[in-house]
Amino acid sequence: MSHSPRITASLLVASALLLVGCSTEGNPTPPVTVTTEPEPTATTTEEEPEPEETTPTGPLEPEALLTGLDAPWSITFHEDTTLISERDSAIILEVTEADDTREVGVISGAQARGEGGLLGIAAHADSLYVYYTTSTDNRLDRYPLTGDPGSLSLGSAETLLEGIPAANVHNGGRIAFGPDEKLYVTTGDAGNTSTSQDLGSLAGKILRLNPDGSVPDDNPFDDSYVYSYGHRNPQGIAWAEGSTMYASEFGQNTWDELNEIQAGGNYGWPQAEGIAEHPDYIDPLQQWATSEASPSGIAIFDGSIFIANLRGERLREVPLSDLSSSTEHFVGEYGRLRDVVAAPDGDLWFLTNNTDGRGEPGPDDDRLIRFRP
Repeated sequence: MSHSPRITASLLVASALLLVGCSTEGNPTPPVTVTTEPEPTATTTEEEPEPEETTPTGPLEPEALLTGLDAPWSITFHEDTTLISERDSAIILEVTEADDTREVGVISGAQARGEGGLLGIAAHADSLYVYYTTSTDNRLDRYPLTGDPGSLSLGSAETLLEGIPAANVHNGGRIAFGPDEKLYVTTGDAGNTSTSQDLGSLAGKILRLNPDGSVPDDNPFDDSYVYSYGHRNPQGIAWAEGSTMYASEFGQNTWDELNEIQAGGNYGWPQAEGIAEHPDYIDPLQQWATSEASPSGIAIFDGSIFIANLRGERLREVPLSDLSSSTEHFVGEYGRLRDVVAAPDGDLWFLTNNTDGRGEPGPDDDRLIRFRP
C-alpha cells in the first residue's frame, strides 16, 4: 500500500491556526512574534582564496519536508532512514530518498480512541519498538526491521510489556533509548489520579527496561520497571551530555512542566501540580500555564532543550546553561506541534498535529518541518 503525501520544496510562510480542544491538549493563545538575530556576514580580502563549500551551520528558515500526514505522533531514525508513526491509521511510514513516504507496516491491535492509538516508536539495532493503545490497555511491542532503505518491512511482533492502564486520555506514549542503552517509556495516569503514586501500578510513571523487555538489575525499585513516579501525563524525554534526563509533562488546569528526572524520584501528582516546594516531591525546572504549553515531544539540540507544544502552538527553547529561561519560536504559525527531534542531517525537525481531531488543519497539514535555530 502506498502512502504519498504531497511534498513542498519552497519555504513555508504559515498563517496562525485556531485550535479547539480540552485542557489536556486544547485551545491556543494569541500568537506572539518571536525574532532572532540575523546571521553575521563574513568578510574576505581580495587576495583571500574562495572558501571550500561546507555544510551550512547558520540559521535555516523552516522548510516542509513532508505534507499531508495523518495525525503523526512520533519520529525515529533507523540509521539514516526516517520512520514516522500515525496515531489513528496505525501506520508506520518510511521516508524515502525521494522525500516521499511508503508504508512499512500497520500495527495490528492498535485502536485509535481519544488520545490513544499508535503512539511512540523507537528504532534500536535492527528492531522497531512500538507503544500503542489497544481496546483494553497500552502495550509495548518489538518488531524486527527487515529489508534495505526504501523497502523496509516489519517482522512478527513480540510483546515486551502489556497491561499498562489505558483510557481515552492520558496514555503517555513516548519511548526512547537512553545513553545507558535502556528503553524508557512514559505512561499517563489514564484518568485515574491515584495510580500515579501507586508503585504497584504502571500508570503515571516513567518506566525503564532492558532491550529484551526484562527489568534492569539497577532499577531504583526491586523487580520493578518503575524509574520515576508521581506523573500525570509525560510525553517527552531526552538526555543531555552527562546523561541528565529531562521530561515534559502535561498538567491539569494550571501548570505544565519541564522536569529533570532522577531515579526513584516522586514528582508529586496528584498532590502537586507545578512547583509545590514540598519536601516529598521533586519540583519542575520550569512551569508554564496550560494555555501556553501542553508540552509533548522534546529534543536536545545545540545546547538547548526544544519542546513541541500542542495547545500553546509553539516550539519552546530552554538553554541548558540557564534552565530557568526560555525562548518561543513560531507561536501560532504552524498550529499544534507534537514531536521534535535532532535529525541525522544536523537540523531540527518537528511534526505538526492539526489533524488529530483537536486542531483546524490547513491544506497541507499535517507536516514534517525542518529548521535550524
